[in-house]
Amino acid sequence: MNLKPELIGQMERVLTSLEQLLPRPVPRIDWGTCYAANLRRHSFTGTLEPIPAVSATTLDELLGIDEQKRLVENNTRQFLAGLPANNVLLWGTRGTGKSSLVRAILNAYAARGLRVIQVDKNDLVHLPDIFAAVAAQPYRFILLCDDLSFEPGELGYKMLKSALDGSVYAAPDNVLIYVTSNRRHLLPEYPTDNLGAKMVNNEIHHGEGIEEKISLSDRFGLWVPFHAFSQEHYLRVVRQCIETLGRRQGAIIPWTEELSLEAIAWSHDKSKRCGRTALQFASHWVGQTLLGD
Repeated sequence: MNLKPELIGQMERVLTSLEQLLPRPVPRIDWGTCYAANLRRHSFTGTLEPIPAVSATTLDELLGIDEQKRLVENNTRQFLAGLPANNVLLWGTRGTGKSSLVRAILNAYAARGLRVIQVDKNDLVHLPDIFAAVAAQPYRFILLCDDLSFEPGELGYKMLKSALDGSVYAAPDNVLIYVTSNRRHLLPEYPTDNLGAKMVNNEIHHGEGIEEKISLSDRFGLWVPFHAFSQEHYLRVVRQCIETLGRRQGAIIPWTEELSLEAIAWSHDKSKRCGRTALQFASHWVGQTLLGD
């Protein structure tokens, strides 16, 4: 059968359009050499793609959050040992080390079979596919959703809630869900949410709006709070950061009253006393000092 040239041209354009919609072929991940992956969405589907390089952050480098490190590390060790462990919500102010802690945990325990899969909140609808892809793997996976917060009605909210609730979409035994968020309840809270609250036998019973917002975060067995530092704590972390950065450069940076005041002024400019601010100031001070300008 001979096709007209214009029909052939139309068919070629249709095939080209279809190729643009379909995901490109991705090799199966070798979890023996790949420690982290990201769910990459393409048109109508999602594909696990290896993350070629993971931040080299170590637990020792995370200063000022010793209790948070202890809680998350112990929970992860239980998980790796096949013991009961909890899904984790790391919540609190920005820049306090929530995401860095998960990366440091991966670096510390990758050799013992820990792996991380990062998922954007818009891709949480693909959780069942991710679970199916790793359920039979001989590794332990943390499914990380970083900087998560929802607006009312978003699809990922219901999917995550179902996965945490142990329903038909429950995670397999070799997967835990770790979430970082600035919001403790992952949803915005408004003054009107409290209008439905009432007293029953001298106990506060929240209204439906609050109950719905609490219901998601309540499904995380372990809540790990991260708060802004006090000034004393902040200066202690700054000093540790300066000592560490100076030592890496083979230098000793003296701690002075001027340095302390500069660190405080830096935190005022940033409007935040936290580990990130401390490290940023320490990098600035050590760099300027050693440069000699």
